[in-house]
Amino acid sequence: MNHLTVGDCWNENAEAWTKLARAGYDVYRDHLNTPAFLAMLPPVAGLDGLDIGCGEGHNTRLIAKLGARMTALDIAEIFIRHARAEEQRAPLGITYHHASAVELPYKAASFDFAVGCMSLMDIPETADVLAEAFRVLRPGGFLQFSILHPCFNPPHRRNCRDEDNRTTGIEVGDYFVETRGRVDEWIFGTAPLAMRQRLPVFRVPRFHRPLSQWINLLIAAGFVIERCEEPRASDEAVLAHPSLQDAQVVAYFLHVRVRKAG
Repeated sequence: MNHLTVGDCWNENAEAWTKLARAGYDVYRDHLNTPAFLAMLPPVAGLDGLDIGCGEGHNTRLIAKLGARMTALDIAEIFIRHARAEEQRAPLGITYHHASAVELPYKAASFDFAVGCMSLMDIPETADVLAEAFRVLRPGGFLQFSILHPCFNPPHRRNCRDEDNRTTGIEVGDYFVETRGRVDEWIFGTAPLAMRQRLPVFRVPRFHRPLSQWINLLIAAGFVIERCEEPRASDEAVLAHPSLQDAQVVAYFLHVRVRKAG
């Protein structure tokens, strides 16, 4: 499986994903992952930014509202269609392109920063994507990205729960098994049952890599690691959205910022 076949999968997911996410059912994104990502993001007002694997443009719009001049791309044409429609409805000056992260359609040193919000982990040619991100960044520019935490979301994961259905621990396995396109099928569990029954499940190819491989790929691309975070769900977030409770037991996501030497 390569980036093109992965793109086909995400294009098939795009309609249902956009509908459910915009209706507020991507609870992990909205109430844990994205707020933590933006809190870690350096000031970007007045900078040229690139969103790699932007989906329907949710996080691109949030970063544009921080004052960045944003360009964004995704390999799934339907996602880009929805992103462009939202830009037309509520303009933020974002330019969207239907393109692959493996072959970025931009000149070298075009951007001050780049982000990849839960996208880099879905592209099998990770080394190529990181090399392309490095190429299009200006000297001193940074790349910040989020992925499923490799240590706590390996090919085998099971929540261990008590009698009140609270997660007390996580059983993990096959950490050193590098999945190369195993397709997981699921849908946002917070969506109403009737809605879930009407929509097709997502088919998401998995490309798990151990943490050491991620670090070594970043170093090989020429980046200097600057900051890492492992977001934890707050008590207030769990009270409002109980499904987030497992993200208080172990880290569900890993956020990394790396920089191109200036």
